[in-house]
Amino acid sequence: MPVVLSTEPLSAADRAERWHEAVSGTFMPMDVNLLEKEPSPGTIVSSRLGTLHISRVQAGPQVVKRDKRHISRDGCRSLIVSLQQQGITTKEQDGRESVIRPGEFSISDSSRQFGVKLEGEFAFTSFHFPREELHVRDKDLQALTATTFTGEEGSAALLATFLSRMAREADGFDDSAGRRVAATALDLMVLLIDERRGRSTSAGTHAAASLERVKDYVMRNLGDPDLSPSRIAEAHFMSVRYLHKLFQLEGTTVGGWIRTQRLERCRRELLRPMTREVGVAAIAQRWGFVSPSHFSRIFRAAYGTTPREWQLQGRPGAHCGNTDGAPTEK
Repeated sequence: MPVVLSTEPLSAADRAERWHEAVSGTFMPMDVNLLEKEPSPGTIVSSRLGTLHISRVQAGPQVVKRDKRHISRDGCRSLIVSLQQQGITTKEQDGRESVIRPGEFSISDSSRQFGVKLEGEFAFTSFHFPREELHVRDKDLQALTATTFTGEEGSAALLATFLSRMAREADGFDDSAGRRVAATALDLMVLLIDERRGRSTSAGTHAAASLERVKDYVMRNLGDPDLSPSRIAEAHFMSVRYLHKLFQLEGTTVGGWIRTQRLERCRRELLRPMTREVGVAAIAQRWGFVSPSHFSRIFRAAYGTTPREWQLQGRPGAHCGNTDGAPTEK
């Protein structure tokens, strides 16, 4: 369940102190200086997905600083990604200053000093990852802190889209799903860093990791006739276009790979002695095929024999077509 901290019930005189406590307690020790004589109400709504901490923050203008004193006190090492929804933020770290507007995001490292100025009424969502779980070099991360990412193309767009939706649906994940989703977010973060640092080979590695997660999901839902590219993409917080690009890495298509896996499961099951009394249509339906005639047609195209003829052979290895028993994609 999300944790909600709000200064709205308090008087203006008490809000500053309570807000400082809320910010430092939710995130990490920092100095908070509110810029209004009578502070506006502030709200922080926090959730957790595994070791990932998500916070939706809304408040009035303020300046936040983390210095050596705070760092030495807690030793916190977190990567912080902040998606701006309202207002303008100016961020300083590692000798750079950037301005982040709605629809953009930035990265901070809690192990080094930083400063943030939030102008006017603002709203953002922050994601705190344990630094040790982000397997990138310090100098690569340091090169991208206090940098504005527009989230309009490439891995930045993919990460921004994924994080936005993850924040909206965080409360609906169980512990297991939450850990997997958080791991995917970390992979996308590494992909962004590698892309910006000019290491495309590493980007390919992480794309391959995403593809393996997608394949695992497909195999666990192979018998569902409603399994589709849009549903698969939705389950993994990615666009359908990106999903198709992942399968292009192996020279295939989403639909073609699913069809091949279903055909292979049917082929194996048809050879089992205990299924000889089971109709071909029932076996096809069990693995996601809706139309018996369509199944028979693509089975014959793949293996050179009808499903019923294959079942009657009743002996492993007695297939036609490919010598390894795998269907060819038509």
